[in-house]
Amino acid sequence: MRLFLAEAAPGSHPLTPICGDQSLNLLVIKFYYCAITLDTLVSSAIAITLTLVLAFAVASRLRPGVPGKLQMVLEFLVSYTRGLVRESVAEDATFVIPLAATIGMYILIANWIDFFPLGFSPLIKPANSDLNQTLAMALVVILLVQGYSIRVLGLRGYLRRFTRPFEMHWVVRALFVPLNVLEEIVKPVTLSLRLFGNIFAGLLMVYLLTTLLPAVVSWVPLVAWKLFDVFFVGTIQAFIFMLLTIIYFGHAREGLHEEEEAHGRHAPSAGEAAPTSAPVTQH
Repeated sequence: MRLFLAEAAPGSHPLTPICGDQSLNLLVIKFYYCAITLDTLVSSAIAITLTLVLAFAVASRLRPGVPGKLQMVLEFLVSYTRGLVRESVAEDATFVIPLAATIGMYILIANWIDFFPLGFSPLIKPANSDLNQTLAMALVVILLVQGYSIRVLGLRGYLRRFTRPFEMHWVVRALFVPLNVLEEIVKPVTLSLRLFGNIFAGLLMVYLLTTLLPAVVSWVPLVAWKLFDVFFVGTIQAFIFMLLTIIYFGHAREGLHEEEEAHGRHAPSAGEAAPTSAPVTQH
């Protein structure tokens, strides 16, 4: 039983070179741009496959009338995501719904896989226990957010976002530009570290339980911890990542109202009458 439940020691994910030991030393971190973490790719592929199988299985069984239990759960997830997007972003930002719902479901499945014993193979580990995995997802989200912000606000409005708060004098707003730029840079870091830290901490706790406790009793607290960590903490982390994704898209629209008002002062809207000059009185 102990051998079945024990997991491998958590630690660094070994790199597999593709075209040699090519790296870029960024002082705080060494970036290997010509290598892959094979265990993360395998674990991610398993989670992606299960996510697609689940989604297509439910889609193939869609029938009018009373839905099945699994269909009801997924419909609730999509409906809830749609409501969050409408409240936090906009009515017309429908492309955020499949993005956020897919991210949430993928992270949920990837986290729940950790309930099973994964220590039998060095290539199978919790996918989100690797910072490369969580940082990649966070970077994709943030890049899409920047593109959406430029599309909605235009390049001028997008750059103006970094001068928040808008109600203050332009001299004071100029002082906030570095802070606003830093906030945007930190977003993918915090988004990825939050998910990675929680999953890695759970993996470390499992390893300590199976290593320090006697083999006779180690499986009892191990199963109890996994039930809490995988199904509760894993679910919460999937929800938080999905929620922050939606919130960041909402932040991408900051300054839109001010931009519309600024353009409105220069050009009257279709429903407004153009100002007329005062009549000239003839004597």
